[in-house]
Amino acid sequence: MLISTLITFAFLAQADGWTPAASPTKASLRGLSAVSENTAWASGANASAMRTLNGGASWQSFTIAGSEGLDFRDVHAFDETSAVLMSAGPGSKSRIYRTQDSGTHWTLTHQNKLEKGFFDSMAFWDRKRGILVGDPVDGRFMILITKDGGKSWNPVSPTPPANEGEGAFAASGTAITVGKGGRAWFGTGGEKGGRVFLSKDWGQTWQVVQTPIRHDSASAGIFSVAFRADGLQGFAVGGDYRKTSEVAGTLAVTADGGRTWTSATGLGGFRSAIAVSGKVTVLATGPDGSESSRDGGKTWTLMTAPGFHALSLAGRKAWVSGSEGRIATTSVRVEN
Repeated sequence: MLISTLITFAFLAQADGWTPAASPTKASLRGLSAVSENTAWASGANASAMRTLNGGASWQSFTIAGSEGLDFRDVHAFDETSAVLMSAGPGSKSRIYRTQDSGTHWTLTHQNKLEKGFFDSMAFWDRKRGILVGDPVDGRFMILITKDGGKSWNPVSPTPPANEGEGAFAASGTAITVGKGGRAWFGTGGEKGGRVFLSKDWGQTWQVVQTPIRHDSASAGIFSVAFRADGLQGFAVGGDYRKTSEVAGTLAVTADGGRTWTSATGLGGFRSAIAVSGKVTVLATGPDGSESSRDGGKTWTLMTAPGFHALSLAGRKAWVSGSEGRIATTSVRVEN
């Protein structure tokens, strides 16, 4: 059931690269999915879920029956009327909801039944096919697949084994990403993490490679991965979320589809999300700050506005969301 709260705000003056806007919540927002330069969906703590249709000038908030207290760490929007929400939490608190009528009604389509299960991130290849990664249960990662736009979800078996203490992070909804031809990648953390798992067959089988991303504690590892449309050039960001100002081991790059990774520099500390646009534009963000690159990640420019948790690109616009319900946008260059 929808309880619509339409709140209109004027954009504040652009500062340090971002144009901030007020939002109808003070909850931490870690789920973000931009559909266009005007339409985006956001989600987060305290069962927060909302949508804008006018570039962020006003937002519509949703109340989803039975979701009280859930933390919606990821959202994927297909368009202005259809979206899938993922909550992260132990056991039955990990759930998936779906709407097809602009949030007027939401359907609970999947609820985790494993006591040790914990959903982390999801991604969609198209309007029908999607994938979700969750923390390991009995030593193996949880991988769920949908072929009907999130109406139903089925586990992959067997799933790839995890190292002891290894898991994924539900920090920005971008621990997993997908590409053409059934490709998928997800990053891990923990003392034996810092690895990227890659699939070429819609998540049915997986390879794993080590990266130079920092993974020296339970709070360190890969938090976000992104690939260009060619499926070859990719980026992984992270670090230690308890040591946000430390820059070592926060960025890794690949030029061969994720088979090998090298360490890179240019970020100002721990980063929880990265996204690419066109051939050379890259953006990264974390709680302490953001950076942008216009040369494929070779050099980076610091955006000194307050940092954020999540990042999503659509058209010539980048969206970010973070703590205290903060949302902001900036223009990006799209190369042919």
